[in-house]
Amino acid sequence: MDKQIKLNPFAQGVRDGIPIALGYFAVAFSLGIAARDAGLTPWQGFLASLLCTASAGEYALFTLVGAGAAYWEVALVTLITNARYFLMSCALSQRISPTMKDRHRWLVGTAVTDEIFGISIARPGPLEPKYHYGAMAVAVPAWAIGTALGILLGTILPPRVVSALSVALYGMFLAIIVPPARKEVSVALCVVLGFLLSWAAGVLPGVKTLSAGMRTICLTVGISALIALLFPRKEEQDGP
Repeated sequence: MDKQIKLNPFAQGVRDGIPIALGYFAVAFSLGIAARDAGLTPWQGFLASLLCTASAGEYALFTLVGAGAAYWEVALVTLITNARYFLMSCALSQRISPTMKDRHRWLVGTAVTDEIFGISIARPGPLEPKYHYGAMAVAVPAWAIGTALGILLGTILPPRVVSALSVALYGMFLAIIVPPARKEVSVALCVVLGFLLSWAAGVLPGVKTLSAGMRTICLTVGISALIALLFPRKEEQDGP
């Protein structure tokens, strides 16, 4: 299997991106209904999702567009809502080979979503752009097409069908976090704390009023710092 991954990273990315694409299609289909309410055409919804693969960010975008908000308001809210991707990009940058060309860095940065980040960061060794491109090749079009179809057919597909399709995302997340959590106590503790504190942040007074993106950023930085203090990694020594 390791040999196959090294020989054909693009195909592996496509295979691992299929469950992401299924989940994206379902979520984007629902998002398309919000886009339709905002007055967007199927083509406009398709283009918006092709250029911005972020559910919370796009929902905020469509809501503001429907309310007739100014351009600067749309840009500011979208930036704040999607701020967690800065953290993911920083994490991926630590896995990029110094020899990677700038054009690959830019292209990888165009699709640092929660799910694609998860499967990319979970792979051993330096980040392979072709693997990331493979996941993008199926996930991003599914997101854009789902939005367009949601605008066209949003009231036809039963809600239970849309909900069932989105289960693929949860299965993909479990496949990512369970194997490393079984091998390392630090990862398992990080996962447990993530679940518990995410739930607490959604119900505690004061904290729950923060946006989902801001809560994610605070929890990510806080839990990562705590795990780093409790389970410090030894620096690798050069040479034999």
